[in-house]
Amino acid sequence: MRSRDEVRAMAQQCVAELGALVAQQKAAPAAVRAMAEAQRISAARSPRVEVADDLDAVQRLFRSRGWSDGLPVIPPTPERVDRMLGTHAASPDEIVAIIAPAFGVATPEAIAVNAVAAGCEPAYLPVLIAAAKAVAEPQFNLQAIQATTNSVAVWVIINGPIARALAVNAGMNCLGQGSWANATIGRALHLVLQNIGGARPGGMDRATHGQPGKLSFCCAENEDESPWGPLHVERGFARTQSTVTVVGAEGTMNMNTHTKDANELLRAFAETLQHPPSNEYTHGGEPWLILSPEHAQILHKAGLSKADIKRELWERSRMPASRMTDRDLSRVLDSRTDELGKIGPDTLLPIAVRPEDIWLIVAGGPGTHSVYVPCFGNSYAVTMPIGS
Repeated sequence: MRSRDEVRAMAQQCVAELGALVAQQKAAPAAVRAMAEAQRISAARSPRVEVADDLDAVQRLFRSRGWSDGLPVIPPTPERVDRMLGTHAASPDEIVAIIAPAFGVATPEAIAVNAVAAGCEPAYLPVLIAAAKAVAEPQFNLQAIQATTNSVAVWVIINGPIARALAVNAGMNCLGQGSWANATIGRALHLVLQNIGGARPGGMDRATHGQPGKLSFCCAENEDESPWGPLHVERGFARTQSTVTVVGAEGTMNMNTHTKDANELLRAFAETLQHPPSNEYTHGGEPWLILSPEHAQILHKAGLSKADIKRELWERSRMPASRMTDRDLSRVLDSRTDELGKIGPDTLLPIAVRPEDIWLIVAGGPGTHSVYVPCFGNSYAVTMPIGS
C-alpha cells in the first residue's frame, strides 16, 4: 500500500529515532529505574481485581488476561499473598528488579503474587527474589532471551544449605516431575518473566517453538555426590552461603555412554557439543554440562579437575567453520573475527571464548547418563546470594 519513496522516508525517520535512542543509552538504566520508582510510588501495592469466589472463574480470568502459563493456578488472594510475604524483611513495594522486555517493576509483593499462582511455599520466596535480581543483571541479557525466536528458557540452579532445607531435588529425576520445590520455583520465575517482564507467547515472546523448560526449569546441584567443589564456591561464594544461578538454556541433550574410560568419556562429550546450527559456535557461548555422579567419579578417578575437563572439552570440541552454512558463517565472521582473527573454512571454531566459559555441575541419580545444556550464546549466567 506504500510507494518506495514513502517506505524510504519512513525508514529514514526510524533510523533517526533509533540513533537518538542509542545516544541516550547510557542514561537509560537510570531513567528506567526513575520511571519504575514513580510507578511504585503511585501504585504503592499491586492492584486488586474482583472476581467471583469460584475456582473456575479465577482460571478463566487468568487465561483471558494472559496471566496463566497454560496450567491451572492457585488464586493469589490478598491473604495468600500476605502469607507468602510472611516475615520478609523488605517492604512489599520495594524495587527488587526491572524485568525486560516490558521493564516491569518486580517488587516482593509482585513476585509473591506469581509465587502463589505457581503453588510455591512461603519459604521459597527468598529464592525467587534472588533469581529476579539475577536475571535483571546486564550480562544475563534478559531482553534478548525474552524476545528471541530461539527456544531459550531460564534454568535455575540452587546451591548451598537452602537447597536441602527446601528439599530441592538434586538427585534422581532432578530435571523432571515429582519435586514440589523444583516445579513451583521454576514455574514461579517464568510467571514473573511473563507477567512482570511482559514476555507473553505470541506478543513480546517471539519463540518459534519454545520448549518445556519455559514452564519450569529448576534443580539443585548434588553437592554430596560431587568429587569437586560446588558451583557456587567456584563462582566466588562461601560453601555455607545459599545461592541461585540463572542460565539461558536452549534445552537438554541426554549423553548416555557406558564407557569407564575417562578419555573416551571426554571424546563422547566433546563430539556431542559440536553442532553447526548453534549460537554457541556463532558467538562463543557458555555451554553447560550436568554430569551424573557416575561419570563425575570416572573423570575424578582419572585425576582430572574441573579445570582439566573444561580445557579438554574446549580443545576437543573445536569445529571446522566449513560445517556452518554460508549464511551462518557470515554471522560468525561478524561476531568472532575480533576474537579469532581471519576466519576461513578450515578455521577451528571453539565453542566458547575461553575454557573457563564451559560450566559443569554434578546432579542426578544413578546411571550412565549426563546432560549437555546448550546456551543462548549471547547470555552469561549470573549467581546471586539468597537473602541478600
